[in-house]
Amino acid sequence: MPHVLLATRNAGKLREMREIAVHTPLVCHGLEEYPDVPEAEETGTTFAENARLKALYYADATGLPTLADDSGLEVDALDGAPGVHSARYGGVPHDYAANNRKLVRALANVPPQRRTARFHCAMAFVKDGQVVLESEGAVEGMIIDQPRGQNGFGYDPHFLLPELGLTAAELPPEQKNALSHRGQALRAMLGKMEALFRSLNEW
Repeated sequence: MPHVLLATRNAGKLREMREIAVHTPLVCHGLEEYPDVPEAEETGTTFAENARLKALYYADATGLPTLADDSGLEVDALDGAPGVHSARYGGVPHDYAANNRKLVRALANVPPQRRTARFHCAMAFVKDGQVVLESEGAVEGMIIDQPRGQNGFGYDPHFLLPELGLTAAELPPEQKNALSHRGQALRAMLGKMEALFRSLNEW
């Protein structure tokens, strides 16, 4: 069975990725197993660039084939912000409450119909020191002022899915994983990983 590293220390993100990959033969390791490995520097200007940087860095640091993602929120009225700065939008260290407070303040004078936004996720898989697979996913929604829901994490309580009338934080985990940007990107990636590992007789 292939052993792979899911290169994140975000407990919510790691839980979602493991839930989606649970029906595969992959043995998924997390960065909690490597507490002494420093954080990767996310110097890219796009989600895809950061995903590649992180996958290459953590693969080199751990010796494992590595799947990394970079994801965040893009708000049209804010010219795509917070974008690649989503995790630390409210300051360093990253804090969900601070991020959401800054987001709501930034949209204070923007009418509801202009608060269109999307969650965007890019993934990269590194094997033998090279980026060999990539995938992306996105989900469209609207930003609301008042948080709703206890599930999810990050910006989920403020991200409304208009067709459902629910925020991402109001969705049960199974439904969120089926719809989310990360779920889309990971399912696409798992299909590519299966083809790769089958070609190597490792699946």
